[in-house]
Amino acid sequence: MDMLPSGNAVRVTLYLSDGAKFHHVPTYSTILDLLFHSGIAGATVLKGVAGFGAKHRMHSAGILEISDHLPIRIEFIDTAEKVEAILPELEKRIGSGLITMDEVRVINPVKS
Repeated sequence: MDMLPSGNAVRVTLYLSDGAKFHHVPTYSTILDLLFHSGIAGATVLKGVAGFGAKHRMHSAGILEISDHLPIRIEFIDTAEKVEAILPELEKRIGSGLITMDEVRVINPVKS
């Protein structure tokens, strides 16, 4: 796997609940597997401690409770071509989540 080259790229951010499932498997896990097997340069899954979504219900991780509706954010950056190739499958898996995409400029410093 080559490093993402310097230049223009696309950053994709997916927002979902950690309780979301795709074919009885946690959605974030199936998306991470898809990204890995599609040759995406790298991805990060972040779990929030509190948040709310489109239904405007507040969810948080209290000391005495663990919510299965905490926010999950998945981010990855790759070429527009790779992103477009997997976008239909991402849309299928995200369910009621949200996908955002924005252009970014990647800078890979020269290693000595």
